[in-house]
This record gives sequence, structure tokens and C-alpha cells, in this order.
Amino acid sequence: MERFIAIVNPAAGGGRAAKLAGPKLAELRARGLSIDVIASAAAGHAAQLAREAYAQGYRKFLAVGGDGTAHEILNGIFAEGPPARRVSLGFLPFGTGNSFLRDFSKDGAAASVSALLEGRSRAVDLLRLTHTKGQIYSFNLVSVGFAADVAAYANRHLKPLGHFGYLLGIFVKLAQLRRRAFPLRSDEETEWDGRRCLFLSLNNSKFTGGTMLVAPEADPADGLIEFVRWGPIGRLKLLWLLPRLYDGSHTKHPLASRKAVRRVEFNFGEAVDVTIDGEVFTLEPRVLEILPGAVDVCI
Repeated sequence: MERFIAIVNPAAGGGRAAKLAGPKLAELRARGLSIDVIASAAAGHAAQLAREAYAQGYRKFLAVGGDGTAHEILNGIFAEGPPARRVSLGFLPFGTGNSFLRDFSKDGAAASVSALLEGRSRAVDLLRLTHTKGQIYSFNLVSVGFAADVAAYANRHLKPLGHFGYLLGIFVKLAQLRRRAFPLRSDEETEWDGRRCLFLSLNNSKFTGGTMLVAPEADPADGLIEFVRWGPIGRLKLLWLLPRLYDGSHTKHPLASRKAVRRVEFNFGEAVDVTIDGEVFTLEPRVLEILPGAVDVCI
């Protein structure tokens, strides 16, 4: 089927998607795109809609919302594992963060629309996280520790405040700072790394939280997971270094490290808050793997 199925999350961007989706989709139709439209009604509904659309023959999907909308669509399509027929995903980024598209353009919205109209796409990798109760796919990142604690607090208590709520969450969790061990090993390693740390970020793309350059060396099409670790830094030092998360220079700090890997095993022994594509899940991770070139993105 050559038609796009646009799945709209009206709640994305604090209701911004509900206001902007109709005019933008009408514009795309007027410029020659064939688009069917359906709206999600609650958390998780976009995944169900995507799964049903794939079964009906759709292979071109349009995420109208934020990174969370795209995350649900991909997990709906990949619910039973990588699909038999290749799919493509376009974006109308009306969400709060829209982190993923920043890897490709400073103006992700304009670049996405151009790609849709020109029929342009590129293959990108996906991350597959296996946990004790199933699997979750990610196109952006998987993170535990301070960054996940902030996202969890902001999502549960400050989400209506958007980016400001995320910044406020940073200061709340700074006051409650925890430096924990997250035992893991990657690729051919045989020993578990149980050192305490501030956070671990396992990335497919560079940005998170909209403009935070957490993994400056990540490449969403290199077949590798960019693994960024920041050691057990203190509160005052962390406060002083926070701006570095926005220009990527935090990876140069003596307590930071990064490496490119293909597989990571976890041995946490309990469920923890995990940030996946800007959404927060409480689960016990087991294995993270890279799926090279698993999906085509219109960008």
C-alpha cells in the first residue's frame, strides 16, 4: 500500500499536535501525498493502531506528535519481532522534545516535510531491550540512573510544564542525588562492571530531552550502541557541569567514559526506572542489542 497512515497523538506537546495536525496534513495532501489519518485516544493506543494498520497492509507510517508517538508506533509494528515487510516512518514533530530528528537537521520539522514530499528515506538502526517481562524497541536511547530519575519525576509530576518541568526535575533530583551500581557487561566482556555511577546512557542517536547532547559520537546508522557512562560525581560538581550536557563536552570529563558496543547484558536484580525514547518504564533489563538498519526513516 502506497498510502501513508498518519497516527496523531492529540495530547503531544501539551495539546499542540491537536491544533497543528489538521492544517499540516491538509497541506501535505494538497501537495500530492496520499494520507489516511487516525488519532490515538490514550497512552499505548498508538501502538495498537500501528499494529492494526500494518496488518491491514500499510507500510508507510507518519508519527504526528513527539518522540513518544513514534516510539509507540514502532513498538506496535515490531510487537511480534521485526516485521516481515519493511516499513518506513515519517515525522510531523509536534511534541515537547523531538530529540531524534536533531541528529539530522537543526530544523527537524522542515527536513521531515521535505523528505516526505521528495519520497526520501534512509535506513536507521533500532535498539531492542529484552527485560524480564518482554521486549521494547527504541530509536533514541535507553538510560538508567540520574537522567532516568529526572525523567521519571518530570513525567509523573511536572509533565504539563514541558521542558521547564524537565529542568525543574533536574534540581529536585540533584537534591535527592543517588549514585548507584548498575552491574552490566558488554560484547565480549566476562566480568560484570559494578562500579557506582551517576548515569548510564545507551544511545542510538545523539540528543535527549530536546537539546541535551548526551551522546555526541552516536550515529543512528552505524550498527553500534553508543555507551556513555558518568561516574559518581558530587552535587556541587554536577551542578557546575550540567551545562556540558548541552554541548556534549561532558564526555571529556575525567569521570566520564564512552565506547561503541553491539550488545549489553544487565544484572540489576530488581526493577528500576528506565528512560526509553523520552518515556519512563519501571522494569528489570536483561539484554540490549542493536538491530542494524531495521527501519527506514523519512528524513
